Amino acid sequence: MNKHESTSSYGPLVGAVDEGTSSARFLVFAANTAEVLTYHQVPISHICPKEGWVEQDPMEILRAVRECLRQTVFNLKQLDIDPSDIVAIGIANQRETTVVWDSFTGEPLYNAIVWMDMRTTSIIDDILKKIRNKNKDYLKSLCGLPISPYFSALKLKWLLKNVPRVREALKKKRCMFGTIDTWLIWNLTGGPNYGIHATDVTNASRTMLMNITTLEWDPTLLSFFKIPPEILPEIRSSSEIYGYIQDEVLSGVPISGCLGDQQAALVGQMCLHRGQAKSTYGTGCFLLYNTGSAIINSSHGLLTTVAYQLGPQVRPVYALEGSVAVAGAVIEWLKDNLGLISDVKECETLAAQIPTDNRITFVPAFSGLYAPYWRKDARSVICGITEDTNSAHIIKAALQAVCFQTRDILETMKEETGFVLSKLLVDGSMTNNNLLMQMQADICGIPVVRPLMCETTALGAAIAAGSADGIRKWDMKMDGAVPSDTFLTSISENERDKLYSQWKMGIERSLGWEPEIVVTDNTNGMHKATALGIFVIGTIIVLLVARYRYTS
Repeated sequence: MNKHESTSSYGPLVGAVDEGTSSARFLVFAANTAEVLTYHQVPISHICPKEGWVEQDPMEILRAVRECLRQTVFNLKQLDIDPSDIVAIGIANQRETTVVWDSFTGEPLYNAIVWMDMRTTSIIDDILKKIRNKNKDYLKSLCGLPISPYFSALKLKWLLKNVPRVREALKKKRCMFGTIDTWLIWNLTGGPNYGIHATDVTNASRTMLMNITTLEWDPTLLSFFKIPPEILPEIRSSSEIYGYIQDEVLSGVPISGCLGDQQAALVGQMCLHRGQAKSTYGTGCFLLYNTGSAIINSSHGLLTTVAYQLGPQVRPVYALEGSVAVAGAVIEWLKDNLGLISDVKECETLAAQIPTDNRITFVPAFSGLYAPYWRKDARSVICGITEDTNSAHIIKAALQAVCFQTRDILETMKEETGFVLSKLLVDGSMTNNNLLMQMQADICGIPVVRPLMCETTALGAAIAAGSADGIRKWDMKMDGAVPSDTFLTSISENERDKLYSQWKMGIERSLGWEPEIVVTDNTNGMHKATALGIFVIGTIIVLLVARYRYTS
C-alpha cells in the first residue's frame, strides 16, 4: 500500500500547526471534507522587560507545538483514528516575530522579538534622518513595506547591534535567523542534525528583506540594513515538501505547507480570486485584499504583500493588507490592566447595555497606530467622558474601535483599488462576539459574513500542505457554499457617518504624544507628556470604575 493511502473511514488526514501570538495549536482535518477531527491548544506567555518591548521564549513556543502534536495524536487514538493516516502537515504562524539561534546547539541567542514590539524606534529615527524628507516609503518599491518597527529587518538589526551572544555567533558562523515558521521547521526536521533552514514567500515578504517582485533576498535591502545574507533561510513557495518530521511523534510525516497566519486565513476563507477580501480578528486585526498577479503599491498606508504561492512553479498571488496592532489586545487590557471585566466574554454582555450612539471614543494606540496612519507618535486616548460615563461605555468604545479601524482600512482600499466590497468575510477568535460583528456591519455598511467553521487559519495551512506536489490529497475544488452567519447593517447611513466622524476626531487627538525618541536601546525613559497623559487617563478610569462599582 502507498504510504499516503489511508485505511481510515475519514480518508487521508492533514495536520496544521497554528502558532499565534497567544497560543499554539495543532489541528487534524479530513482532507476529503475539511472537517476538524480533533485538536489541542497550549497558551504561550509574553515577556515585557521594558515599556514597548514584547518578547517570547522560543523554547516555550517549540515545547508548546510539540505538546500539541503529542496530545492531538493521543486524541486521535482515543477516537480510534490511526495517526499514520496523517499524510502531511502545514504551518501557519504569527508573522514578523524574529528569532536568532545557534546552529550548533540549537539554543536561542535571545528571546523572540514579537511583531508588536517597539524597541527599534530609535534605530528607525536614525535611518529616517538619512533619507530625504524622512520618507517612510523609501524602500516600498523593493519590498512593499514602509520603514516601521513592525517588520523583522529592524528587529534583526537591533539584535545584531545590541546582543553580544548574537555578534559572537555571527563571528563564529553559527548564527541563524528566522521568523517563527523557520524556527519550527528547522527544529521539527532535525534541528542541529541537518534541520531544514527555510521560510516561505509570505513570511519572507514581511521581513523588509525580500524583493516583492523576484521573491528573493534583495542585495540592496540587505546592504541597507547591514544584514549578512549567510544567516538567512532559503525562500520557498507556500506549498511544497520542505522536509520530514524527525520527532518521535509523527516521525517521517512531510511538512509541505507554510503560510503566515493572515495569508493562511485568506486561503482558508477561499479568497482565491482577485477582489476577494477577509478580515481576521485576533490580538491584532488584519484585512487582506487579493490583488491577483498585480503588485499594487499603496500610497495611502497599506502594505503590499505576497498572499500565497501554491507551488514552486506557480505564479505568486499578491494582496494589499491593512494591519491594526490592537484588536483583541484591547479587551485583554481592559481585563488584565483595569479589571473592568473578569472574562473576555463579559464584554459583549456589558457593552450591549449601551445604546448604539455611544458618545465615548476610545483610540487604543498603545504603541502607535498601524495602517493606514503609521504614526508611532500616537498614543491611546478616551474622549467624551461625562459624569454619566461608566465602565460599560468604555468597554463598548473599545469594541467599536476595532470596527472603526477596519473601516479605516476598507476606505483606504477603496481609494487604492476603486473597488467597493459587497461583503466582508471575517474570522478569528473575536468573531465569536455577536455584538462586535453587528457593530462591524453597522459601521462599515456592508454585510459581515462569519463562517460557522472558524478554524480558517489552520485550514489554510492544511490546504497548502495537502495540495502540494508529492501529496495531492486536498481537493482544491471544494469551494461550494460555506455554512455562515451573516450580519446585516441595522443603522442609517447618517448614523454611521456620525459615528465615524466622532472616531476621526479621536484619531486627531491621539497624534503627537511622542514627538521625540522616548525609548532608547538602553533606557526605559518616557516622554513627560506621555507619562502625564497616561496618568491622567488612568486616574479618571480608576475613579469611574470605583464610582460604577459603588453605585451598582
